[in-house]
Amino acid sequence: MQVARKRRDPLYLVKGLALTFRHMFRKKDTIQYPEQRHAFGPRYRGVPALVKDEEGREKCVACYMCQWVCPPLAITIEAAEYPPDHPLHQIEKYPSTFEINMLRCIYCGLCEEACPEEAIFMSKTYVVVGHSRDLMIYDKEKLYQIGGVRPDPIKKWDPAVKGPKERSHRTGDEVARGSSSHA
Repeated sequence: MQVARKRRDPLYLVKGLALTFRHMFRKKDTIQYPEQRHAFGPRYRGVPALVKDEEGREKCVACYMCQWVCPPLAITIEAAEYPPDHPLHQIEKYPSTFEINMLRCIYCGLCEEACPEEAIFMSKTYVVVGHSRDLMIYDKEKLYQIGGVRPDPIKKWDPAVKGPKERSHRTGDEVARGSSSHA
């Protein structure tokens, strides 16, 4: 089967040069990076980052929700318990290690959505540079440096928010029996 060739327009070179000259004198969209930074909209999702509350406490309680929901498996968490002399010893745990592999991260924001403690946010940072693979795995300190401190409207540590002491300190046996002495 023979395919018929289309005849080329004899003025194709002139038309191409005319298009080039038309675009040559238009206003350019170039910015002088790094002196000028691009301004993104309010819904921009940059690098994920951990945050602390106003008093410098870690908001992350190592619940593993962000690790489980991460599609590319970029988040790795190892939990630890607070030492016995710490005021939060019997209440919560904390992440001894929290790492995000930025080479795997797809900036989907699912980790932010899944976090019950509002400890991880998608920051506005878009500069992700590393000279080796090891530098692209952000550890807990780097993530806190990016995230910083955020106001905590929930105030989960405030005794007034926790409710009556007898409500929160019932044993499982008391709840199972339906004991009404603490209600």
